[in-house]
Amino acid sequence: MPMEYDVPDALGVVLVDDRGSLPFALIHGEALVAAAAWSLGESGITPVDLGTQWAGLVDSGEPVVLHDVLCPMTPPSFLAECLIDAVEHQHVVIGVRPVSDTVKQVVDGFVGATLDRDDLVRVCSPIVLPPAVVAGLDLGPEDLSDLAALAAMLRDRYPVRLREAPPEARRVDSPDDVAVLEALTAVSQG
Repeated sequence: MPMEYDVPDALGVVLVDDRGSLPFALIHGEALVAAAAWSLGESGITPVDLGTQWAGLVDSGEPVVLHDVLCPMTPPSFLAECLIDAVEHQHVVIGVRPVSDTVKQVVDGFVGATLDRDDLVRVCSPIVLPPAVVAGLDLGPEDLSDLAALAAMLRDRYPVRLREAPPEARRVDSPDDVAVLEALTAVSQG
């Protein structure tokens, strides 16, 4: 039986452009794109058809939830919480995960100091835009392909709240990552 969340009306876009063939890899027997769309629907957010133009989203007057197909297992509850937060406080909400890799600065082509991981995050899903932000933007598919660049642009123009996403919301970049995420999200048989 599906869970129901008390969320405001909102439209959800599953981002698939410029992500190669990975959106069609299988996780738990379903394509990543199907898993991402299911998560939106389960959260109470209305998924829009692929190819929906930005002007149509603006005309709706509703908040928009951008859900990266490469974060297919983002829990519906987290999507719902981020939507409620964005609408209640009228700020952009961006899901992020902590950075666990060692990150070095490069200066003039030379490897420099190690950056403090505690100061770094990785953008994942979702990015939630309240209606006023949706109306102030004119985005095309090319603007939605790089979530880190989109997040940086939004932080320059609007109030933004970063919310730490659960481990299931991690982004996959390869078939090996999909296998790890599948193991992480497997329901134990007991």
